[in-house]
Amino acid sequence: MSHPFLLSPGTQVKLADFDPSYTGVYEKKRQSKSDLKDNLEQLQALQRVLWAEGKHALLLVFQAMDAGGKDGTIRHVMHGVNPQGCQVTSFKVPTQEELAHDYLWRIHKAVPQRGHIGIFNRSHYEDVLVVRVHNLVPEEVWRQRYEQINHFEKLLADTGTTILKFFLNISKEEQKERFEERLADPRKNWKFSMGDVEERGYWDDYMRAFEEALSRCSTPWAPWYVIPANHKWYRNLAISRIIVDTLKQLDMRYPPPLPNAGEIVIPD
Repeated sequence: MSHPFLLSPGTQVKLADFDPSYTGVYEKKRQSKSDLKDNLEQLQALQRVLWAEGKHALLLVFQAMDAGGKDGTIRHVMHGVNPQGCQVTSFKVPTQEELAHDYLWRIHKAVPQRGHIGIFNRSHYEDVLVVRVHNLVPEEVWRQRYEQINHFEKLLADTGTTILKFFLNISKEEQKERFEERLADPRKNWKFSMGDVEERGYWDDYMRAFEEALSRCSTPWAPWYVIPANHKWYRNLAISRIIVDTLKQLDMRYPPPLPNAGEIVIPD
């Protein structure tokens, strides 16, 4: 099933062509509430079948600029799923142990098992984003990683993991407003870091890095979606719809009932 935010393989992405304030047929948040509620109820039901059948895993990858809404998306879209079958992994600066291995080592360890949903808050794409922008490795090193990532994701897909990757697209102006909101509210000060301001100075470099990663790594087995994310309510609606539609395509079934279930007597 095609979605308007899906990047077809081979697309040469220019993020300036994508409107981060797009809301489709919806003009106001209240117009979307019933559709979002329906999506979340379907997601909860589909997760139960995913868990029971145990044949598939679902990996959701979230990337964005700082204040792009990764945490909020995960909280709002996934809040009703069974936490026993859902794991969130946030990838921070690599530890010394992680740096002693290849860059995909820590990623592979966090891939969900069959029957589970895995969520990556940042991901292996940091190794073609921040390392590129800040020259942490030579260009000939990070340029090889696009193909390596595609092969890695193909391995996961071939062994039962369905992959959805979401770039939460916000404008530079929206990021500024969100930073200012965090500073204005003492309850949100903890979310703010001066490092966020420093990274904002590399906005154009990050846009170029994202454009190449999106262009080179949206594949039939691990597609990228560019989600308009200035409006948080529409972001949640769009992502929940994509997840639900994808799970439906897996044609999952509950295991067959026990043939003699009606004859089994549970002792007092």
